[in-house]
Amino acid sequence: MALLFGRSVSISARRPVGGGSINDTALLELSSGGKVFLKQNGLGQGDLFREEARGLAALAAAPRGPRVPRPLALFSGNASQYLLLEYIEPGRPRGDFFPRFGGALAALHQTCRNGSCGFVRDNHIGATPQPNPWTEGWIPFFSDHRLRFQGELARSRGLWGAGDLRSLEALLHRLPDILPEVDQGEASLLHGDLWSGNFMADSTATPVIIDPAVYYGHREADLAMTELFGGFPPSFYEGYRQVWPLEPGYGERRDIYNLYHLMNHMNLFGGSYRSSCQAILRRFS
Repeated sequence: MALLFGRSVSISARRPVGGGSINDTALLELSSGGKVFLKQNGLGQGDLFREEARGLAALAAAPRGPRVPRPLALFSGNASQYLLLEYIEPGRPRGDFFPRFGGALAALHQTCRNGSCGFVRDNHIGATPQPNPWTEGWIPFFSDHRLRFQGELARSRGLWGAGDLRSLEALLHRLPDILPEVDQGEASLLHGDLWSGNFMADSTATPVIIDPAVYYGHREADLAMTELFGGFPPSFYEGYRQVWPLEPGYGERRDIYNLYHLMNHMNLFGGSYRSSCQAILRRFS
């Protein structure tokens, strides 16, 4: 028995759902006939699910962005924390799904705030803490709270040496000459962890995004990650550009944005990602 929307509900069946490397997930069937999606983790991960619920709420508030699941309940037990989410019946991408998805992401990015980058709270990217202090300017934010943060984490875990940190600092010194500031001084609302495993189609082929690591920053950072692990089809990017064209030179900057995610994977999964990080540093530093 559990409380949902202030009333008691009974769970008639629980079915594990695979695919996640951080949380235990399950589909819960309720005696009333409804379904909800359960995420569970230990308390040692910090306020992981409260952060996720906050990020989902921010994404849902975007007027024309992709669909996101609604958080339904959030609670902690003696040794675990839980998040109940709206269950979205999966479908398959069909028809003009990818152009609509690209256009919806561009519309999400047009949800902007004037001036500083960051978010109302720190959160996580995967299992790694992600600091989000409000910072004036995209380049200082990305330099200090994305790349340098990951580099120091790699050093503390013995994954990087002094030479790697020197190469990273050389790149950070050059960032003002390489990266643009946010468009017209306004930071975009970003999903923050948008790869092929973090989107789906619902039963009506509507684009849905899940598992965010939300913050406000430069829209190119979100778009770059969609190209990191296999990429999305060309029609996705055509749909994006129809709503909001990209600035010249994005293709040359893409690897710098994705260095953040490769460094994070190195910190999460070990040194097998080290050579990819070093190759980007050699290219730009």
